[in-house]
Amino acid sequence: MRRPRALVLPTLPETALASLGEFADLAEVPARPSLGFSDEQLADLVIETGASVIVTEGDQVRVSVLSLPLDIVACVGSSTNVDLALAAERGVAVLHAADRDPDAVAELAIALLFAVSRHVVTADREVRRGRVYRGRIPPSERHRGLRLSGRTIGIVGLGRVGRALRWRAQGLGMNVIACDPYTPEALHTLPELIAEADVVSLHVPVTEETRGFMGPAEFAAMRPGAIYLNTSRGALHDLAALVDALRWGQLGGAGLDHFEGEWLDPAHPLTRLRNVVLTPHLGAATGESHVEHAHALVADIGRTLRGERPAYLCPPVIPVAGLL
Repeated sequence: MRRPRALVLPTLPETALASLGEFADLAEVPARPSLGFSDEQLADLVIETGASVIVTEGDQVRVSVLSLPLDIVACVGSSTNVDLALAAERGVAVLHAADRDPDAVAELAIALLFAVSRHVVTADREVRRGRVYRGRIPPSERHRGLRLSGRTIGIVGLGRVGRALRWRAQGLGMNVIACDPYTPEALHTLPELIAEADVVSLHVPVTEETRGFMGPAEFAAMRPGAIYLNTSRGALHDLAALVDALRWGQLGGAGLDHFEGEWLDPAHPLTRLRNVVLTPHLGAATGESHVEHAHALVADIGRTLRGERPAYLCPPVIPVAGLL
């Protein structure tokens, strides 16, 4: 029986590549575009290499690719770049890496919270530019922050990441409230949480119900000066409404780790707001997460090729209903 050929597009640890090489030949990959291959580019590459297994991270896997004789599409991270319905129709197994590292994502949420509440980024920039003592207002007044101890943080979505954030926030002396219709210990509705929290942090997947569920009405209902954190997905909020709430002072600041299309235009109004800290989808970007997820994905590819049931097959996508 001919060994399958695997086209590995993202960078994987050498140990994971060695494991994959035990049951598949590895095809050479040309220089990869910074935002990944388009559907047409990737289709040409699959034809050129004869690959039946693709390991992807953000590359577009749509009709052109899925029209080819593939067995497996394995996603490092989110599977939003794959047409899951068409893949199921064509009998292509779509795998995803193990769930995001909840500790790593929670730690980034805390990092963003500190950076926003204590003006870390703007203060750092002033020090580097030698502008700390410009004007008449001393830095201790210009960058006067928010003490987190005693404040209330509202966690929307009390899954693995939400729970990892909860005990960390409690360790800072914060009062924690939560909204999650599928978790009995989350006792607040979304309107109740928004009205009470000094910090609102999102930890839910994108579904038909949650897409854009943080909009003008929700931002307007938040406490004046509240901080908004989103380390989940940019599609969860109305970005224009968020910019307005920040620009006009309804919100005190925001920390965002994701943007639709994995890209924010440098000319976007959000980039000019001093009370915002922006990171490019770094939630699970730790060395430990990278190694663990790569090995889990490779193990799943092996299971699928052997005819066994993979541990992380897409879908399911767990719906989050009743938030609104």
